[in-house]
Amino acid sequence: MTKLNELSPREGSVKKRMRVGRGPGSGKGKTAGRGVKGQKARSGVAIAGFEGGQMPLHMRMPKRGFNNPRALDFAEVNFWRLEQAIAAGKLDPKKPIDAAVLVAAGVLRRAKDGIKLLAKGELTSKIEITVYAASASAVEAVEKAGGKLTVTRPAPVATAAEA
Repeated sequence: MTKLNELSPREGSVKKRMRVGRGPGSGKGKTAGRGVKGQKARSGVAIAGFEGGQMPLHMRMPKRGFNNPRALDFAEVNFWRLEQAIAAGKLDPKKPIDAAVLVAAGVLRRAKDGIKLLAKGELTSKIEITVYAASASAVEAVEKAGGKLTVTRPAPVATAAEA
């Protein structure tokens, strides 16, 4: 039995820190391993991507696409995952299922901006589920299994141009 005062790290697991700029005897004195002179020898250098005045590669590449900052991020749930949770006894198919129930059962880590039900796998259980969005095949499969699906996504508002 080892005593607390005799504890030490395993042999070779801890390496001594190199102390730079502490004189010529240390082997890392004077320039401290940075080379000599110039901007990179100083602290606070921020020239990543700089190509000596030539147009940098990241600026030569064409811009593509659009990243919508207001896009909703859905937590996706497939039928096979629901069936897996029902078989394991984590979900009760007789009770209504919503985001909070899925998170509590460990099917999802978090609900994000809403839950989207997708039809990957096979749904054999008759379930009553409330989600933000669902694929057309998922809606069809839930109704075919005798269940009920409620979609809470607001209906798109018709604009004056469409009317």
